[in-house]
Amino acid sequence: MNPKKNFDDEPYRARIPADVSAPDTIAWGLSFRQLAILGTVAGAGWLAYSHFRPWLPGPVWLALLVPAAAVTVVVVLGRRDGLPLDVWLRHGLTMARTPRRQTPGTPDTTAPLLDIPVPKPPALLRSPVTTIAADGTLTVDGTGRRVIACGTTDIALRTGAEQQALLDGFGSWLNALTGPAQIVVAAQRHDLTPYADTIRTGLDRLPHPALRAAAQEHAAFLLGLDADRDPLRRQVLTVVADGPARDATVRAFGALSVTAAPLDGGQVTAALAAAADPFQPPVPGPRAVPDIPITLKETT
Repeated sequence: MNPKKNFDDEPYRARIPADVSAPDTIAWGLSFRQLAILGTVAGAGWLAYSHFRPWLPGPVWLALLVPAAAVTVVVVLGRRDGLPLDVWLRHGLTMARTPRRQTPGTPDTTAPLLDIPVPKPPALLRSPVTTIAADGTLTVDGTGRRVIACGTTDIALRTGAEQQALLDGFGSWLNALTGPAQIVVAAQRHDLTPYADTIRTGLDRLPHPALRAAAQEHAAFLLGLDADRDPLRRQVLTVVADGPARDATVRAFGALSVTAAPLDGGQVTAALAAAADPFQPPVPGPRAVPDIPITLKETT
């Protein structure tokens, strides 16, 4: 006799439609953007016909109407490279008008022997972040943002019911967002040398020679692993609007058994510095927040 099958142990499968990013249709299977293009062209054609109808005979108007209508229908309903044709054409025009060579520097017009301006070396790239407060608030385009350090959870080790609960909770957080949000998952090289140095520094405090030998061997293992391998560490950051969105994100992730803690100014500065140079390990210790004086407390 077969035992009763436990459906809670089956992995939960969530169906995501293939056209999840497709715009909503308004009428006749057309989106608002498509209807706006059709309405604009039809209105412009009607105004032109109403004002200039006596000037041209009917066959001429028909010869002008048929190509214009055909081009409009192709632009509205056509697709290219997975994009609507009007969006594809807009991107093409933007690319054609964009200079091929872009540097943040300015041309040097003081060269006496050359009529062609000589470009200066590239200047520093300016980040959209304008200020970093001591509490970790970022100012981006005049709006406050908060960076939250998040942990991870392994959904594959959960039962089907637990997987469904996690996905429902994450979906509830997405539906509750009232502003833009970004989840950044970055992998950076993890320097193991400080850990080996810490172990070597504390060798003399170990009470037994066997412990000192084991610690010495473990430090050598860490150094060898750092030299022969490429150890990585993963960092997950969530950026949301400052205010209620920050608290709601921390509560929602906590309900999903995912640790979440807003970063202060020094931690945010360190995260931005690591993002600007991901191939170098982060400098140990706290970072100074820009435009905030550094104070040192002397101890006696």
